[in-house]
Amino acid sequence: MSLIGLTASSYQIGQELYQLVCQLYPICRSITGNGVRETLKIINQHIPLSVHEVTTGTQVFDWTVPNEWNIKDAYIKNSQGEKVVDFANSNLHVVSYSLPVHKKISLTELKAHLFTQPEHPDWIPYRTSYYKETWGFCLSHKQYLELNDEEYEVYIDSSLEPGHLTYGEYYIPGKSTDEVLISCHVCHPSLCNDNLSGIAIATFIAKYLSQTTPKYSYRFLWIPGTIGSITWLALNEAKVNNIKHGLVLTCLGDSGKFTYKKSRRGNAEIDKIAAYVLRNSKQDYKIIDFFPYGYDERQYCSPGFNLAVGCLMQSPHGSFPEYHTSADNLNFVQPQYLAESFFQCSSILYILNNNEIYYNQNPKCEPQLGKRGIYQAVGGQKDSGLNEMAILWVLNLSDGHHTLLDIAERSGMAFDVIKYAINTLLAHDLVTSLTSNVNSLAKANLTPPTCKNSDNSPD
Repeated sequence: MSLIGLTASSYQIGQELYQLVCQLYPICRSITGNGVRETLKIINQHIPLSVHEVTTGTQVFDWTVPNEWNIKDAYIKNSQGEKVVDFANSNLHVVSYSLPVHKKISLTELKAHLFTQPEHPDWIPYRTSYYKETWGFCLSHKQYLELNDEEYEVYIDSSLEPGHLTYGEYYIPGKSTDEVLISCHVCHPSLCNDNLSGIAIATFIAKYLSQTTPKYSYRFLWIPGTIGSITWLALNEAKVNNIKHGLVLTCLGDSGKFTYKKSRRGNAEIDKIAAYVLRNSKQDYKIIDFFPYGYDERQYCSPGFNLAVGCLMQSPHGSFPEYHTSADNLNFVQPQYLAESFFQCSSILYILNNNEIYYNQNPKCEPQLGKRGIYQAVGGQKDSGLNEMAILWVLNLSDGHHTLLDIAERSGMAFDVIKYAINTLLAHDLVTSLTSNVNSLAKANLTPPTCKNSDNSPD
């Protein structure tokens, strides 16, 4: 199962995703600033993004869009004038949102501004100070232990001043105005799994999906974490009601087992589909319930919105030692794992796009299939893909209350097999879709039966 029209091999997809990760890796990103803009420019080479700039000081619910932060250079020099920590070597060396500083200080005073990870002495940790004005450096614990001069020169050439919060958006119109939201965060510097993997997969899902006309419309967001989703929701409340399904994509490039975090609703269609795909993927997986911590799903699922948005990951945040360190690098993520994540995501969207409800046009006893040539198709060609039991299951459960996913799960058959059966029955006018049936009833001023399968039911 994959996106409609996708013919690229797993190897090709993996290489394309990895190349984009490599291209984005050197850029120093934060929740605002030129690093985000540079990142969106590169994504724009693949899809035509709409780039939005939200002015500092804009009130977004209980939050305020912060000052914009940019950095040019930073270092720590010892008494011999040698750079013992150099931003040019790793953009993780500076605490994100550090204030500008240039002075000589004692080692004791300097240590209050240094961050290391002693349990992994060769790794540089990633730290931020978005909403507390301070400055700091991150370095390996091995570097830290080598600091023995009495005085050091510290220099951070940064700016923190009124500007903008920047995010990218891409909209693909579908047959319906109902939307699927795909969201990822673009605020991390050189960290590959968290979250260059999500950025790359969202970009290529959008790229391939744009070559089709999907059932739903799709809205893709590349936003800074937390403040970005809050800002988008605050400025786009009029559009929120169109969002019927959604995924947050993150940590999708490592070798860990796939993890899906359910939406706050817990039983939304996207939750059922994601669980079905992972369960039938022949790979290790885990389904976890919603909890109000993590990535931007917690904003989309806040009680005032309660959108059906889940989170797809391989290793969840904090569950791998490389998380938020320099070890989350180009060696940690691999093309094959990026490709696996891409195809898991595209399988979820494929089922979502095809998960219709149907009506049996001959509901009183089984229709005679032989005179329509259907039995000959089942028995005559071994590789035809048509399955007699699938035909019978579809006819029996096409009652206006069961989706194709419901039928696949109840029959124990693959979704593709059920989909092929429904296409055959549609071709012989033995079933009709719920949409077609509702349109016919509307013309006749009749009311369709109530559908049990709805994401709009109360919690």
